[in-house]
Amino acid sequence: QVQLVESGGGLVQAGGSLRLSCTVSGRTFSIDTMAWFRQAPGKEREFVTANTRSGGSTYYADSVKGRFTISRDNAKSTAYLQMNSLKPEDTAVYYCAAPRTITIAPISDSEKYSYWGQGTQVTVSS
Repeated sequence: QVQLVESGGGLVQAGGSLRLSCTVSGRTFSIDTMAWFRQAPGKEREFVTANTRSGGSTYYADSVKGRFTISRDNAKSTAYLQMNSLKPEDTAVYYCAAPRTITIAPISDSEKYSYWGQGTQVTVSS
């Protein structure tokens, strides 16, 4: 079994920065892809970014390209989401996720992910 725990959310003014963390426990060796999704009130959950350890590939939603950066510290079994130049429309609950299998396609499909954290609230004020 795999458990994911996010931290680092909070309230920030527009233009500010936050860093989210996602710590993985359990069968950490089985985790290859790590992703971040977000869900704003009244909206569907949307893909933000993902990283594959085996392929070393990184993917971003167009809405966050150039502002958000995903990174991983495999020794600590932790993934990070550095968010810069935050906008009010970035306000959402942010979730980290991991699939059960090594490869998934499309990587942005939330249905492909089996393991989810509890979510952390990010609020960006204007």
